[in-house]
Amino acid sequence: MRNIALFLSYLGTGYHGWQIQKNLVTVQETLQKAIEMIVGHDVHVTGCGRTDAGVHAKCYVANFRTASTIPVDRLPYALNTHLPCDIVVTKAFEVHEHFNAIGSCARKEYTYQIYNSRLKNPFYVNRAWFYPRHLDEKIMQEAASQFVGTHDFAAVRSVGTDVKSTVRTVYYYNVERRGDILELKVCANGFLYNMARAMAGTVVYAAEGKIKPHEIGAILDSGNRTAAGPTVPPGGLYMSHLWYDDGIELFECTPMA
Repeated sequence: MRNIALFLSYLGTGYHGWQIQKNLVTVQETLQKAIEMIVGHDVHVTGCGRTDAGVHAKCYVANFRTASTIPVDRLPYALNTHLPCDIVVTKAFEVHEHFNAIGSCARKEYTYQIYNSRLKNPFYVNRAWFYPRHLDEKIMQEAASQFVGTHDFAAVRSVGTDVKSTVRTVYYYNVERRGDILELKVCANGFLYNMARAMAGTVVYAAEGKIKPHEIGAILDSGNRTAAGPTVPPGGLYMSHLWYDDGIELFECTPMA
């Protein structure tokens, strides 16, 4: 059996997240059905993470095992003929038998987009969070920097999945303004349920003056979810960069050009 890794991108608006759910349309089930039509047998697709309903992926990695001999360079074209237009496979390649899309992932980056303008833009509906009051990106960056390092992130998670530990390491959290668009890019060795969206809400809280940027450290120490900012809407969140290094495979998944 060959172990095949896929790079894909998708808009999550029409899906109830990545993970298969009974009687709901998900990215995993849609991709899995397309693969089965191509290879001619049942497969199980493992994804690099569970994106929630409405969350997008500029890059995403999944793997599956198959007895099919279809050349990997033909797989993206074959799969894309059986996939809806909001899911696109951009690359396929064979990986070693122990590779696992989630277990072999060393780092992940999420990007949260805020459309910060007094007027709405219809082209950013479900693509960015519309926020009409001006946000100071300098204050937001000061707040975002407080998350960098190894911390217990229980204060910025939602209850939903059981984990052994709520300690994670954040490598960077950068805030950049491009006209009316604010981009919040955070990279970590793992994310808790709704962690990226709760962190973004806390950064916005700081810009609103509801908390001081330097207070974020104490909020994390407290583990008190109600002390941090809200969980912002899913439509502005994108999985945007992935790093793999398990001692055998070394590669990155970056957004499409």
